Amino acid sequence: MKTVYIEPNISTGGTLVLKSMTVWLSLIVLLLGCSPRAIDYDQVGAHDKLIIRFSHVTGEETPKGLAAKRFKEIVETRSDGKIEVQVFPNSTLFSDKEELKALKRGEIQLIAPATSKVSPLVPEALLFDLPYLFHNQDDVWKIADGPIGEELNQLLEKQGYKMLAVWDNGFKQLTNNRHPIERPEDFKDLSFRIMPSKVLAKQFESVGSTSMVLAFDELYTALEQGHVDGEENTVSNIYSKKLYLTQKYMTKSDHGYLGYFVLTQKEFWEAIPPEQRELLEQALVEVTEWERNLALDIDIKEYEALKAIQGLEIYELSEEEKQQWREAFYLTYEWFASQTQDEIIKGFITEIFEEGTSSKDK
Repeated sequence: MKTVYIEPNISTGGTLVLKSMTVWLSLIVLLLGCSPRAIDYDQVGAHDKLIIRFSHVTGEETPKGLAAKRFKEIVETRSDGKIEVQVFPNSTLFSDKEELKALKRGEIQLIAPATSKVSPLVPEALLFDLPYLFHNQDDVWKIADGPIGEELNQLLEKQGYKMLAVWDNGFKQLTNNRHPIERPEDFKDLSFRIMPSKVLAKQFESVGSTSMVLAFDELYTALEQGHVDGEENTVSNIYSKKLYLTQKYMTKSDHGYLGYFVLTQKEFWEAIPPEQRELLEQALVEVTEWERNLALDIDIKEYEALKAIQGLEIYELSEEEKQQWREAFYLTYEWFASQTQDEIIKGFITEIFEEGTSSKDK
């Protein structure tokens, strides 16, 4: 059986070609980064194997890590071995600063970056970073699976990518090593690690904090060495990456959402034979529903585990306190609405901003 990679040939201006090799040679290519010999698409036979490399930056036991493994199992079983999904967790192939470019070059075929990390390509993706935009996961899924999600996909396709699904990690909490954060004024003069997102930078700026963009694989060391005072993350990331070992205080704030766009390269996806592409798409539908429910379960289970950790002081915001935080963060909505050019997304955010402003003034 030959192993087949479908990826863009940059030297031919993006024309798709198929690259073929024996199974043992594919391993050498992966390790050494060499390009396999190109062959004609029409020459691919019924016994060729399609290889899909899925790179991500989180641990294997996080919702994203477990979903990637489940996707691999479903696809390989249903394709009778004709499709192989190679999963590379924990930034073992590329860091989150590198994976979008690696996907565009065809060095990997699937990634699942946090929505924030797509914003340099599609600024409208910053929508998902707005603090207290969502009350619960149902709110998120309605937007991700509806017209707003489709609009974001169209914007990504213009950049050469394709959004296949939105996976969940849950709502973000705050940790820091200085003092408890209970009120908006408690943020003053603290520094936080953020993902590359102007909305997140505005969020912390609006309450008197500073922020620093750092890759996820650099976060633990930055906290341990005191380069920043704190960070915002989901329960599963705080627990699985043992960030609690570097932090004394945690606020259960649910102030922001952290989800992932499952992305591929548009040309690569369209070059996959229709029958195989349908199999992959169906597997993603099933895994997405499973992953979203899993993320909810893991959040509950691992939050209980965090509460049992000695040396980590946790404060839970009340609904009234969350509203105070939302009002303190509201400048981020105003800024985002002023920056967004896409009419569909601009209209959606403007409506929410005006509703929030009118209720605030009552």
